[in-house]
Amino acid sequence: MNLKAVRGDWDNRIFNTINNTLLIMFTIMLVVPLWNVIVSSFSSGRALAEGGFIFWPPELSLENYQAVFRDSTIWNSFVISIAKTLIGVVTHVFFCAMVGYGLSKRNVRGRKFYVAMGVITLFFSGGMIPTYLLIKSLGLLDSFWVYIIPALLSFYDVIILMNFFRNVPDSLEESAKIDGGGDWRIFLYIFIPLSMPALATIALFNGVGQWNDFITTKLYITNEALYPLQMKLYEIIVQSQTQSMQNAAGSVVIETTTKGVQLATIIITTLPIVAIYPLLQKHFISGMMLGAVKE
Repeated sequence: MNLKAVRGDWDNRIFNTINNTLLIMFTIMLVVPLWNVIVSSFSSGRALAEGGFIFWPPELSLENYQAVFRDSTIWNSFVISIAKTLIGVVTHVFFCAMVGYGLSKRNVRGRKFYVAMGVITLFFSGGMIPTYLLIKSLGLLDSFWVYIIPALLSFYDVIILMNFFRNVPDSLEESAKIDGGGDWRIFLYIFIPLSMPALATIALFNGVGQWNDFITTKLYITNEALYPLQMKLYEIIVQSQTQSMQNAAGSVVIETTTKGVQLATIIITTLPIVAIYPLLQKHFISGMMLGAVKE
């Protein structure tokens, strides 16, 4: 009997046991709080006031979600969030892909200057007040396009796509040019289909940012008809907290209802992203390390 092989087999078993135990513990640490948020959002105000439950509330209720959807304008906010997320993701990804495709060509004049200017923007910005004045001068205040135009370009995403485009074999582009294909045709029919992992990764990150963004609304939007879902839910939470402070007689029940509304808003805002992620997962995993490619 080979003692070295037996010892190696036992070492592997010990390692796998410890590794699996740690992974199970880590999974429990992630899943249990998430499950508690979900079941608490379906809990009644009385059950939340009493507390003491983790996996299942003693009394189920839809009052928290009813409080959120009681405002009829929330559906308009939901449409605004979907519209700005879809349009924002498509335009952002396409614009970054165009810039990345151009900068991936080493024979472009001034390429190093453009790259240097883009890298500077990763570390420095004009600040909130100059940005507000710029948005105002462009006429984007109280406009739907304030969600789209300022978010068109992210040079970090350009770097990812630029490095990905450089990995596309030159022979594909040369053969397309021999067949009479121009730059637009090569970009749309060769580089875009081949760069789906990178595009899906950027689309996922940008989509999450667009969906969760409400700072843009607070800074540039006063028209409630243009409020996205995040901003509307923020207002609902603030209103419920104000009501709990004004009503001392039912302070406990109202305060726990406020907590329930907050939990319900978490579920409502997170659910669309959770539903979309599995559709992009295969592209997302293969595109995660694209930015590590040396320029």
